[in-house]
Amino acid sequence: MGNSQSPPADPRFSSATRAFTPKDLEDLNSLFVSLAAQSKSNNEYISLSVFQSVYEKGTRDDIEEFIYQLLNVTGDGVVGRCDIESVLAAILRSIFSLETSNPGLNSHREIINVFLNAAKFSKVVEGAPEKSMSFEDFRSWCALLPSVRKFLGSLLIPPDAGRLGSQVPQLVHGDNINPDLIVMREEYAWHIGGALPHHELEEWKLLYHSAINGMSFNTFLGSTSNGEGPTILIIKDKDGYIYGGYASQPWERHGDFYGDLKSFLFQLYPKASIFKPTGANNNVQWCAANFSSESIPNGIGFGGRVNHFGLFLSASFDVGQTFTCTTFGSPCLSKTNRIFPEVIECWGVVQNGAQEEKLDAAKATVLERFKEDRHMLNMVGLANSSE
Repeated sequence: MGNSQSPPADPRFSSATRAFTPKDLEDLNSLFVSLAAQSKSNNEYISLSVFQSVYEKGTRDDIEEFIYQLLNVTGDGVVGRCDIESVLAAILRSIFSLETSNPGLNSHREIINVFLNAAKFSKVVEGAPEKSMSFEDFRSWCALLPSVRKFLGSLLIPPDAGRLGSQVPQLVHGDNINPDLIVMREEYAWHIGGALPHHELEEWKLLYHSAINGMSFNTFLGSTSNGEGPTILIIKDKDGYIYGGYASQPWERHGDFYGDLKSFLFQLYPKASIFKPTGANNNVQWCAANFSSESIPNGIGFGGRVNHFGLFLSASFDVGQTFTCTTFGSPCLSKTNRIFPEVIECWGVVQNGAQEEKLDAAKATVLERFKEDRHMLNMVGLANSSE
């Protein structure tokens, strides 16, 4: 920032000042002088550390308004489609080495479009050839793309491996599968991971793939039953749409809905979006096997209600459904309500931190049991009998 007493000879400065009243400008000048003094810059600029401290104390609305203004890359006061494209390209370049990425989706251009397709541009700007993104459009977009929101919110934090919005899980699979057959890719994992806690972003392991394991419900259950952690179900259907759900609970046989509000649905192609539980109901996860009643359809699914699921795969694994769903506030995830899977994948979320906590808890339990046993031996005078 330049000295507020001598604004730069930039026409954008003159244009920007017209948006404020004389009182507003006076208040802004006073704020600048105060922050510049804290920066010990001889009233010339505000240091990054001082600005960060002020930024972090802002309300959520203040911070989101600031981030929204940053999106105006061209500096014309309008957040247009080209601005969002530039921001997405910069984010992906920052996180991924796009030159060496899997070219399966025609490099990063198609990935950018996938995220861009989730955005709305509803603001009419006089004289502009197309509508722009309003602040409310921006907030709605961030709700659908939490990974983008996390990254933009951490721009003032020095980049490092643990920077919010930058974590990409390591995707692990066996040598028995051709990588070209795998639907999950790093960009998709980054998108899904935006809705997950940090300790679930270390490693995701492929548990089931229909090209290797076959379109088999029983094989799916057998392949996923060994893991105690969450799983990520991905479906690519014959219309080319890619979507799925994050299941916080194991896939186990139930006669009704189960699970918790950590689960969510998502879209990956041709549009990227995440739909978290709305709290409208608890119809989160479904897994029914070997039931003979029509009121308990065999298969796996998420949300909605019986026979009108947010997402459902029948036990035959060759047909399913997706409807508008109040559980997650999600739309139909595919081109039509009736879906025909082409590829089905299930990834296990490896929770290293959680496993260590369980081991520590187990050790503590054994130690406590040892202490109790020794106490009982002392009571009967046997503990020190060898002494």
